[in-house]
Amino acid sequence: MLKKHFVYISSCQEDLKTERRELQRIISELGDVPVTMDAFDISLEGDRRFIKKAIGECDYFLNLTAYKGGEKVDKTFALELEYSWAQKAGVPVLALIISEKARWKGSKKEKDPGAAKAVETFKKKLQGHAHETWINLGDLRQKAHVLLSREMILSPRQGWVPSTEAAEPQVANELCRLIRENEALKGQVYAKGIDFSGKIRKQVKQALKVLSVNHISLSFYYAEGKNWENPQAFRYIRLFRLLAPELSTPKTAQDISHFIGNILNPDLEKVVRKDYPTPSNTIRKIMADFSVLSLVSCINKDEAKAGDEIWEITEYGKEIYAIFRKRQFEKALAKKSGS
Repeated sequence: MLKKHFVYISSCQEDLKTERRELQRIISELGDVPVTMDAFDISLEGDRRFIKKAIGECDYFLNLTAYKGGEKVDKTFALELEYSWAQKAGVPVLALIISEKARWKGSKKEKDPGAAKAVETFKKKLQGHAHETWINLGDLRQKAHVLLSREMILSPRQGWVPSTEAAEPQVANELCRLIRENEALKGQVYAKGIDFSGKIRKQVKQALKVLSVNHISLSFYYAEGKNWENPQAFRYIRLFRLLAPELSTPKTAQDISHFIGNILNPDLEKVVRKDYPTPSNTIRKIMADFSVLSLVSCINKDEAKAGDEIWEITEYGKEIYAIFRKRQFEKALAKKSGS
């Protein structure tokens, strides 16, 4: 069943026009719906009601911040006000915050010291949510794609489906019957003392261990280069962590090569080439290894030629990724609590 999510884009229009358009394009490419309220004036009380309602009805709130906070509204500013509405409505907040390393025109920054300080304080607040920092438009494009894909896996929302695909009453009744039957079978399993959950935990632990201890070497081909360069070993767990959100939508082997080449490029002074910046045979080996572990599947296996394979993450792969990320969050929390 086709499910779409509404993603509200919160950012200043005057200094981030190009970046806003790019976010709208990325959200649309993911099969979801970008929501902006550019036609409304947040300084007007009547318009504020519409904006607040729109945010509350969205599945995700995506903030894009550089060095401006938008129009001043009472004692706060537009970006923070929209953020507060998302918080009150319980809408998951995602943030794309400009990096201190980014080159940015002085004309695109707050002139008033008080306003500039308020924006910096706001950005620190955003860091308490799922976030990424970006340097330029290309970097923003990659980070936004990863952030959105990852959160849609880790924090799934209700979304919406076309009325033509909504379940009819008889389908819903059959689903309820199957759920009751499933619960009854679970009771029988527990009564017999069969510990399926223990087996599953063991399988997950083994899969993560295999990914952690195995490495593969990757080289990089640059746009101005004449041969492969910078061979480096990467752990499979790192490759899986990067690719899992990306493969929530099907990707070709060449797409994967381009993504990996840009993300793992060890020499940021050089631009990788567009056509397989990492070796095609190595990419196919990585995906084949992930497939052996049931983490990904080739969706055009029967008709694909070498190099034309299209890959996507499996439901089992999503579970492995979710457990891995949960462990990372728990470790970070334990570290913070202990400090």
